[in-house]
Amino acid sequence: MSMIGVFSDSDGDLEALDRALRFLAKKGAKRFLFAGGNYKDLDDWVEKKRDEAKAQTDYSNLDFLADVSSFLDEGEQVDRPPAFGTAYELSRKATELVTLKGKVLRTPEKGCLAYQDPSVPKKAVDMMGDVLVCVVHDKNDLDKEDMLNAVCLVHGKEAEAKVVQIGPRYFVTPGKVSGSKPTVGVLELTGSGLKYTGYDLEDKVVVPPTPIQVAAKKKISVK
Repeated sequence: MSMIGVFSDSDGDLEALDRALRFLAKKGAKRFLFAGGNYKDLDDWVEKKRDEAKAQTDYSNLDFLADVSSFLDEGEQVDRPPAFGTAYELSRKATELVTLKGKVLRTPEKGCLAYQDPSVPKKAVDMMGDVLVCVVHDKNDLDKEDMLNAVCLVHGKEAEAKVVQIGPRYFVTPGKVSGSKPTVGVLELTGSGLKYTGYDLEDKVVVPPTPIQVAAKKKISVK
């Protein structure tokens, strides 16, 4: 079953973003929708993870002293995990990060540099089965064309996770991953459309499974 993780508003808290991604991955999400706030957090998180990976693979001064001490005692070099300190391990981790970043569809928030960049779309779209999903940080950026084309409209800039149905359209917000009550959500493909479920990071359901259905097209009668 296809599943997409949904999160928003990390607000510069990279640890919160990290927890959200880990939780959604454990839920089975293979792709992610990040509805902004802050757009650059994903880049900063990747850079932080690269630095951490590099630090873990460095041959430190303490490692050197331990090997010297062992040599002076006529012992052998201290055993370490095979991956420790290897360029291969660092390259593998960097590749994994780049791959994961490519699976995150994101949109910028007003006021950030990406929002002013004409090459960065202010809205993003994805298809899940027959359902067109539109992603934006601020729902006020949605226009008439978005409303006509998309059935599921995902947005950020909300403290509370919820699904609001207006006519045949569904407005979905995962809430915030920053702050004291972080929440995220998952969109799942079903036989009749989509299903959205919201969670806190303790795995408690905060938005019960909610069907997002495509309205049946009316048959045209020809006489």
